[in-house]
Amino acid sequence: MKELEEGSKLQLDFSKIAKIAEKCRDVIPVAVQNIDTKEVILVAYVNEKALKASIESKIAIFWSTSRNELWEKGKTSGETFELCDVYVNCEQNSLLYIVRPRRGDICHTKNKDGQPRNCYYRKINFSTWELENVNP
Repeated sequence: MKELEEGSKLQLDFSKIAKIAEKCRDVIPVAVQNIDTKEVILVAYVNEKALKASIESKIAIFWSTSRNELWEKGKTSGETFELCDVYVNCEQNSLLYIVRPRRGDICHTKNKDGQPRNCYYRKINFSTWELENVNP
């Protein structure tokens, strides 16, 4: 079990943006929302190249800040996103992708039944500050 991804200890990475800025200067965050359920599936990053590839292919494509390359989430597993709409915020410094998952959920983690889930599968317990898995 990976403690960061499955554990109950809150370990937020408040330095993520600073790490990205060191090597990926030209990216903005993109929230990804399921068009059918309205769930927020994940938050990723895009640059101009990823946005253009997404719009041209109608597939949600991101910029991998760890690998410094285009990243089609779920390409190897088949759990990719059909891109339905792209919204721009008022300051034009973040995007919202409205997507339809092609099959099931999308996270690289799996629940106890081996099924993929959305990336927001834990919530903070306000009393204990521990994480509670809502899709174990």
